[in-house]
Amino acid sequence: MKKVLLGLSIFLFIFNSGTLKAIEFEDLSADRKFEIYKESCDQDQMANCYQVALWYKNTQRVDPIENRKLRSAIEALKEKRKKLKETEEKGELEPDELQELQAASARLGEEGQKRYATEKYLEYLSTACTAKRKNKDGEWIDPDPKKEIKVEQAACKEKEGKNSYEGSFILYYASLFLIGLAVFLISKTIFQDEDQFQASEKLDDNKEKDEIAKHGIILRYSRPFFKRYFSPIVSGMKNRKTFKDKYRRTLAASGLTNILTPEDFFAFKLFLIIGFPIVFIVLKIFLGADWDLALIPVVAFVGFFYPDFWVRGKIQQRQKEVIMSMPFCVDMLALSVEAGLDFVAAMAKVNEKAKANALTEEFDTVIREIKIGASRAEALRNLAWRVDLIQISSFCATLIAADSVGASIGPILKSLAVEIRQKKSAEVEKAGATAATKILFPMMFLIIPSVLMIVFAPIVLEIVNGK
Repeated sequence: MKKVLLGLSIFLFIFNSGTLKAIEFEDLSADRKFEIYKESCDQDQMANCYQVALWYKNTQRVDPIENRKLRSAIEALKEKRKKLKETEEKGELEPDELQELQAASARLGEEGQKRYATEKYLEYLSTACTAKRKNKDGEWIDPDPKKEIKVEQAACKEKEGKNSYEGSFILYYASLFLIGLAVFLISKTIFQDEDQFQASEKLDDNKEKDEIAKHGIILRYSRPFFKRYFSPIVSGMKNRKTFKDKYRRTLAASGLTNILTPEDFFAFKLFLIIGFPIVFIVLKIFLGADWDLALIPVVAFVGFFYPDFWVRGKIQQRQKEVIMSMPFCVDMLALSVEAGLDFVAAMAKVNEKAKANALTEEFDTVIREIKIGASRAEALRNLAWRVDLIQISSFCATLIAADSVGASIGPILKSLAVEIRQKKSAEVEKAGATAATKILFPMMFLIIPSVLMIVFAPIVLEIVNGK
C-alpha cells in the first residue's frame, strides 16, 4: 500500500511539474501568442518565425499588430473626412487617401484577410528556412553574416512539401506493433482462462443480481469488468496475503462477503483508477464542459480510494441496523429459549419471525457454522469478530461464559434484553437532548436573520420613503 501511494505521489508530481508551463501558456490568447512569437522572430529566432508562419496558416486572418494599424488608419481617415464634410458640403479626401481607405477596408474583409494571411505565411515560412527577410520595398535581404542564425529545418521541409518529422515512421510502426501486442496479450488472457471464468460465472449466477444492485450503481456496473480482467491478476500477486488479511474483516463487517472477496475488493480499487478517468472524459465530451485534463490524475487518485470510503459507510450503516434490531431479536431469543427451544432452534425462530435485517443475517451465519461442526462458542466469537460492535461483543461474551459453566441461558438472555432496551432508551433520550443544541446554529444563521428581515424591512422602507 505504501508503495502504491508513493508511486501515485511521484506520478502526480511529475505530471504537474511537466504541465505547469503548458497550462500557463495555454491561458494566453492566440493574439498574445502571436505577439510573443513575432517579437522573438524579430530577434532572429527562426523557430519562432516558423510559429508565426503556422499562426497565419491556422488563423487565416490579419495579425493583431497589423489589425491595430489598419483600424487606426481607417479611423483617422474617417475623422478627417467628417471634418471636411463639416467645413465644406462637398469636401472629400484626396484620391490617394481614398485609395488608402479602400485598401485598408478591403484588407480587413474576409477575402482580404485570407489573402494577406497566405502571403505572410509564405513570407515567414521562407524567412524561417533561409533567415532572409523582406524590406519595405518587397526585396529579400540576406542575414547579417556576423550573426550565427540557425534556420528551422521543419520550415524548409514544409516549404518543399515534405511536412514530416524525422523518425515519424518509426513511431508509427512502433505504435502499430505495441497496439497489436496489447491486443494479442488481452486476447490470450481472455481465451486462456475462459473455462475458469465461465465456471465462476455459473457460481455467481446463484447470487441474486438485485443483491449486487442494491450496493450501488458503481459496483453494479464495475463488477463484471474488474471481476473478469483485474481479479485474476490480483489473485496471482505475491503479496496478496497482505491485502487479504487487511480486507477480510472489513468486508465481513460491511456484509459484502458474499459479493466480494478481498482479491475482488483490491481489483475494484485498481479498476477505478482507470474507470473514473474514463467516465470523466466521457462526461467532458458529452456535456461539452471545459474541464481541465490535468484533473485526470486527481480523479484516478479519488477512484483508488473511493472503495475505502464506500465500504466504511456500509459498515456504519450495517452497525446502526444491528443496534436498532438487537432489542427485539434478543427478546425473541429469550422467549424462544424459555419456551423450551435450544439455542440454534431459538435463533432460527427469531429469523423466521423478525423482519430481515443485518442481525438476522448474522444469526443465519451462526446457525450455518454450528450445523457444519463449529462449537457454539466459536460461532459466537466469529459473530463478534464480524460485526465489530461493543454491544455484540458483550452479548457474545456473556453467552460464551454461560455456556462454559453450563448455566441456563434463558434468564441471561432475558436480563440482556432488559439491559439492551434500557441502553437504547438512554441513547434515544441522549439524542433528543442534543437535538436542541444541534438546531441552535441553523437557527442563528438561517432562521433568525430571515425573521429579523421580515420584521424590520417594512420599518426601514417607511423611514427611507419618509425622508
